[in-house]
Amino acid sequence: MATENVRIADEIKKMEYEPLLPVEKKLIGWSIGIGIVLLIILIWVSYTFFPGQ
Repeated sequence: MATENVRIADEIKKMEYEPLLPVEKKLIGWSIGIGIVLLIILIWVSYTFFPGQ
């Protein structure tokens, strides 16, 4: 197991840096945006339909 981790670490060190593509940046942005919007909707539903005592 330890030798496998060392090999993986060596391969990661050998990899070249690849910047994100514009499409990948859009996907990340949309994912974060949708997550925030859904979280706000969940909080609103929680406070509206299940008020605390």
